[in-house]
Amino acid sequence: MKQLLLYCRAGFEKECAAEIQDKASSYQLFGFCKLVANSAYVIFEAYDVDSLATFYRDFEFNQFIFIRQWCLLAAPLLDLPAADRIAPVLDALQHTEISGIGELRVEFPQTNDGKTLSTLARKFTVPLRQALRQAGVMLQKEQKRAPVLHLFLLSGQQGYLGLSYPENNSPLENGILRLKFPNEAPSRSTLKLEEAFIEFIPRNEWDKRLAPGMLAVDLGACPGGWTYQLVKRSMMVTAIDNGPMAESLMQTGQVKHLMVDGFKFEPKRKNVYWLVCDMIEQPQRVADRIADWIINGWCQESIFNLKLPMKRRYETVQEVLENLENKLLSADIKYQLLVKHLYHDREEVTVLVRNVVMR
Repeated sequence: MKQLLLYCRAGFEKECAAEIQDKASSYQLFGFCKLVANSAYVIFEAYDVDSLATFYRDFEFNQFIFIRQWCLLAAPLLDLPAADRIAPVLDALQHTEISGIGELRVEFPQTNDGKTLSTLARKFTVPLRQALRQAGVMLQKEQKRAPVLHLFLLSGQQGYLGLSYPENNSPLENGILRLKFPNEAPSRSTLKLEEAFIEFIPRNEWDKRLAPGMLAVDLGACPGGWTYQLVKRSMMVTAIDNGPMAESLMQTGQVKHLMVDGFKFEPKRKNVYWLVCDMIEQPQRVADRIADWIINGWCQESIFNLKLPMKRRYETVQEVLENLENKLLSADIKYQLLVKHLYHDREEVTVLVRNVVMR
């Protein structure tokens, strides 16, 4: 297997390609990318099979920002005639050493055209799973710790076969976490913070890190999409924004609204746990302000968005994060930093930074 299939958001193929080239080169793995604009996937072809295997085994998937899923391609692009789509898959697998599959995912690009394949993917999964079990390729019962077989449909007639491993892949179909918009939330931006909590904070730490009664600050809060997520978790929130907040949030008694500049506000006491920020501002300026909060001990954790330019998006993210880390290191802060282009993000990435020593 010399190729990786990488899923990404449509329109971010160049960022996906730049990221895989950057991360692979740090492992002395070199190759080239094949991509089509707005296709929502990239193929990385390595020059060396052994180096690719090492990289795929050792690189931690959760370090990727723009890559939603990755799998090793098991075969060239398959033709899948409507009369019998199963036979080409079984035939391709006979020429590989793949066995012991624990899970099958029939997936598709997250594009307008790709989403039309969702019904086919759902209907095709059951008969293909049965055929794989009968052929002895797949285990008789689904096993979450066994390898995952991906059939990535490009159309009803073509698709790629890939293999990934549950200890180092996205556990989600298409690498996407879908959330239901709560009708009482004041804006759809609320889904970004909800997804960030799920993505960045292990469930067994929610009672400690998302506990009722915590104090939180929301910079650029109007109309309250992110504040809603904090209020829902019974936190007390100071909302900073010159614009109006949703009346439903103010009626909870958990929100104090200050109409001041988010870049100038400073808490009077060092008892804030969470700082969240979704301001439309230059990414470096936002990151610098978050660094101030962490370094001054004004908060322990922060989740914030970096709005990206139309060009040099990957490079911009790397530069901003490097500057942020340098500031934290210079202040002798021991920190955790996580970054992801979430499903509910658009022209932005979401960042978590946490002081791991402060209590």
